[in-house]
Amino acid sequence: MSLDIRNFGDEMLKFASGIGRFGTPEEVLDGLHQVSSQACKLNVLGALHLPLRWGDWSGVELGETAFLHKSTPKGWWEEWLELSRRHPGPGIVLAQAALAPFTSSEMMQKLEPLGIDRWPIELALKYGIRDVLMCPVGGRWVVDYWSPQVLTHGLSDEARALLFMGANFAAIRLQKLVGPKASRIGERTPLTPRELAVLRLLSVGKQMAETAAHLELGLETVRSHLKKAQAKLGVRSRTHAVAQAIRHRLIP
Repeated sequence: MSLDIRNFGDEMLKFASGIGRFGTPEEVLDGLHQVSSQACKLNVLGALHLPLRWGDWSGVELGETAFLHKSTPKGWWEEWLELSRRHPGPGIVLAQAALAPFTSSEMMQKLEPLGIDRWPIELALKYGIRDVLMCPVGGRWVVDYWSPQVLTHGLSDEARALLFMGANFAAIRLQKLVGPKASRIGERTPLTPRELAVLRLLSVGKQMAETAAHLELGLETVRSHLKKAQAKLGVRSRTHAVAQAIRHRLIP
């Protein structure tokens, strides 16, 4: 892929510095698309405010917490959402935990998914989407670019950095435009300091009795804190509660 990095950087900086002029999510995505499509022939797929709880797609609604660019192939979103509700794909798992952008092809090479886990790539191919650059932003948003070509060897580190920068600014503007409609797990169902302390000790291998002794609390009190934390996180087991708290960066 032939790319004038200096010109690309200038155009992305113009987009970032003028982000406040975009008054709707559609304008934000279109502004980003104009830069990415002209510079490196990448289309903007869209942006998704990640679900409050893992696997909870009840709050995902087009135009409210999910936004598509007009270049997105018709019909892809409806199928993607329906399949995600049944079985969230590995890309969303990584997006909730990742700190850097990655492509679908890279994800497939590293994870080598089998069976049902392959549905995202098979669906994408059905609609002519050969690869996707996923840009996770702070565990809150993911902004995606798509291409009819494999991207693994076609994007330089500089190009990825600029695309990632654009995605970050787009997500910041989208968050401001969306406002409180898209609340997060830490805002909607906050864990108390005691509940966090219990999960933090369990995460480093402490047993319930050890956790109670460390916190100078009764064993039943610790069990109560854990039960309340599980309810807030929408999980049923101690292990899942710890995993969710780590995934959402509620504990280190």
